Amino acid sequence: MELDEIDKKLLLFLQEDCKQTTKELSGKLGLSVTAVYERVKKLENAGVISRYVALLDRSKVHRNFIVLCHVKLTQHKKEFVLQFEKEVMNLREVTECFHVSGDYDYILKIGVRNIEDYRNFMLTKLTTLQHIASTHSSFMISEVKNTTAINL
Repeated sequence: MELDEIDKKLLLFLQEDCKQTTKELSGKLGLSVTAVYERVKKLENAGVISRYVALLDRSKVHRNFIVLCHVKLTQHKKEFVLQFEKEVMNLREVTECFHVSGDYDYILKIGVRNIEDYRNFMLTKLTTLQHIASTHSSFMISEVKNTTAINL
């Protein structure tokens, strides 16, 4: 789907605050409420807008100890990769998982309360998964940038 400049502006506004009404958006875009509604529906139906979510303040829900954990599998067999990916989907502490190139096979973003919770997560969950050869953990010192917005 090709996005025109109005679609891009609309998506920018929705990424900033998706709870804006079509009336508020119509004022910002200089379009009728109906035109904004139809554009939003078109973007939803085309899958450009995949879902709406509430973003939580990690510190207020006590999940502000962030770990980037690099995982290396024992082998790159298809069944090992698929099994690991299936199992990691069930780990609630893992908020993001990327299959990457380089020295490690995956990078996991993990949010827990503190170092003790991370140790418990490693001992009782992550290291119990099959086919993990090694892990390497880095702990967040401070957050420099965190955005969910995609620049169009």
